[in-house]
Amino acid sequence: MKAMVLTTPARVHERPLVLRDVPDPTPGAGEVLVRVSSCGVCRTDLHEVEGELAMRRRPVIPGHQAVGRVAEVGEGAVQFSVGDRVGVPWLHHTCGSCEFCGRGTENLCASAAFTGWSVDGGYAEYLAVPESYALAVPSGVDDAETAPLLCAGLIGYRALRACGELGPGRRLAMYGFGASAHLTIQVAKHFGCHVFVVTRSERNRELATALGADWTGGREDTMPARPHASIIFAPAGPMVRDALGAIERGGVVVTAGIFMSPVPGLDYVKHLYDEKTLRSVAHATRRDGREFLEIAGKIGVRTTTQTFALEDANEALIALADGAVRGAAVLRVS
Repeated sequence: MKAMVLTTPARVHERPLVLRDVPDPTPGAGEVLVRVSSCGVCRTDLHEVEGELAMRRRPVIPGHQAVGRVAEVGEGAVQFSVGDRVGVPWLHHTCGSCEFCGRGTENLCASAAFTGWSVDGGYAEYLAVPESYALAVPSGVDDAETAPLLCAGLIGYRALRACGELGPGRRLAMYGFGASAHLTIQVAKHFGCHVFVVTRSERNRELATALGADWTGGREDTMPARPHASIIFAPAGPMVRDALGAIERGGVVVTAGIFMSPVPGLDYVKHLYDEKTLRSVAHATRRDGREFLEIAGKIGVRTTTQTFALEDANEALIALADGAVRGAAVLRVS
């Protein structure tokens, strides 16, 4: 099969991914083989390719927002049949027996493996996945439009859950407006929230407004009211201080990235007093995946995508790094 392979991390403008012919994976017991049709390009992939996220496997095929059809079923696998459409997210498998798995936070399992990082991922024509970690995807949506739901959508949904009470009249701020935020805003508006979007990109402000944002602006601008909760999608540490300074008393600030630049020092009274909460989101659980995909199917979440051929994965990552992607970048694989 053809795959884009990373051997040595480097700046994406050096185009470190190489197109190779590699052996097709074979599904093991309890696994399914997926013929990939589309795979989302995530900022986590960018951090991995550039070495900000240390490699766990060398070489590795990145990609963890893969959509395709089951091509083969491994021994003992009964959940899916050949031809079923499935999605393969970041969480590849967990131990299933530690305290975190037992209390419903399997995303914190110390023995977890991750698609495209610990094991080969979706920048390829095929991948194998334990069937219990594959997700049935909603019908009626193009594969390329479905792919970003599997990470950008899941992380945004978990971040929304981490914000606490959200509903009609509650104010939610979003810092950064890329692949995840443009999906999350649709769920937040469905919940009845007033949404404020902070982004430096005029093009992304226009997209945010089209998707229902009540206000858009830059870091230097003042929001019309203090938000009750904020989600930071941009990997910029200084925005943590911005968000804590702007949040309402008793508000919650959630960081939604796997990587972030250093967070500057905080002033206790200005940034943390008045019972403010700062928390992070680490990946997503299978429950998050099932719940979000059900909601996305019901409310018709719209995905804005820019597609690239598999062999142009470097170009997709460059566009992502340069802020030139409107919505989400997706590889058309097969």
